[in-house]
Amino acid sequence: MPQSGFYAKVRRGLPALIGQWQRLGQADTDRLALILAETARVAKLGQPEETPSGATLVAWSEQDAGDAIPLWAARTATFLLVQMPARPVPESDDEACAWAYCWLRNRAFESFEAAEGALPDHLRGPLAAALKAAWTDRQGLRLV
Repeated sequence: MPQSGFYAKVRRGLPALIGQWQRLGQADTDRLALILAETARVAKLGQPEETPSGATLVAWSEQDAGDAIPLWAARTATFLLVQMPARPVPESDDEACAWAYCWLRNRAFESFEAAEGALPDHLRGPLAAALKAAWTDRQGLRLV
């Protein structure tokens, strides 16, 4: 039976998040992997040790790849997806949790309301429950 905690949902949702980037990006997988790594470096969302190959990007989008996906890749995919004119949205609860987790990791928000208010309008509904869960999870970690 799969774990039901918030972070378990995030990990299960990461491959779908990477998969959306792969499907919606308008380039071959090697180019999309390069864009992901370079954007991570430039936007200061992480420091990939090396640029992944297109095959690695495809592997990261496989359903059981959640634990293999580096956080920089997920954070960067979220960063890019949020800005797409196609206005993509998460396609499952697990994927919404991944988006919300990365949204909170990408910027420093003073309050839940600030984090919610900064979301593009098209994501407020689809991420409403997941963002609350992500905020609660993040606040809980501050107590450790």
